[in-house]
Amino acid sequence: MRADRLLSLLLLLQNRGRMTAPELAEELGVSVRTVYRDVEALGTSGVPVYADRGPAGGYRLLDGYRTRLTGLTGDEADSLFLAGTPGAAAELGLGADLATAQLKLRAALPHGLGERSRRIQERFHLDAPAWFRDADPVPRLAPVAEAVWQQRALRVHYRRWNGEVHRELQPLGLVLKGGIWYLVARAEDSLRTYRVSRILAVDVLDEPFERPAGFDLAAYWQRSSRRLEDMRLRGEALLRLSPRGLRLLPAQFGAVGGAAAAAAGEPDGDGWVRVTLPVESLPVAVHDVLRLGVEAEVIGPPELRAALAEAVGELARRYGRPAT
Repeated sequence: MRADRLLSLLLLLQNRGRMTAPELAEELGVSVRTVYRDVEALGTSGVPVYADRGPAGGYRLLDGYRTRLTGLTGDEADSLFLAGTPGAAAELGLGADLATAQLKLRAALPHGLGERSRRIQERFHLDAPAWFRDADPVPRLAPVAEAVWQQRALRVHYRRWNGEVHRELQPLGLVLKGGIWYLVARAEDSLRTYRVSRILAVDVLDEPFERPAGFDLAAYWQRSSRRLEDMRLRGEALLRLSPRGLRLLPAQFGAVGGAAAAAAGEPDGDGWVRVTLPVESLPVAVHDVLRLGVEAEVIGPPELRAALAEAVGELARRYGRPAT
């Protein structure tokens, strides 16, 4: 019988009032029989737990009783910084710590503030992963996170776009972006970013390392993201869009598409408008513009229009003959 589970049960009753045995079992991840034993143990230790019989019954504490056993452990305190992303906390192995920490924190608050925090949690929820895309499988996230916590070096086998490499890294931080985990690490005296799902094998080394003085993970990520965006959008495409195509632009291209749509020219006689859209390399731009289908026409540059014509011609030939 674990003392932390008994404390969690006690805090649940203190924060939520009357709860049934099945409700407590679901919250604690145990069987109803275990709840019965734990309630009996609390009563034996002097905690005034009462059972109300009947359909609306359940367990409750004596009115006015409050425990002061609300001190947070180190792991629980750390987990509070992930309170807005419970899925991320679970992936990092801190799900149970986060749940217990929130219970303890709410128990320590005055009644009015505790009720307010509960209402906020009921009304606001952050879902980090992007729509229509499963999050990356990250089977090696736990040891990577351990190395970040413990400030230990890592030896990784990593899959890049052009092959596989072995690296020794000094892990400085983890970033969750659109449901994808990234590791920021120092390698060969430079800061680099690694997608955690592409780590094929990892060993946490014994030796600690010194973090760079003044390193700011959030500031680094902001600079790195801006630099990547500047490198990614290499050119511009002049498009002619139907009214539906104009509405699709923000959905297909995000903030870049939204800005292009906002700066669109006046509609012509058919209701179509011209927009200038930042684009990536030619092959990527062809793929992206094809997502707009018949709602878009490329006016320029000539090489993009020619590449689109070639791609559409190949599609027409492929679908113009019987399927094999």
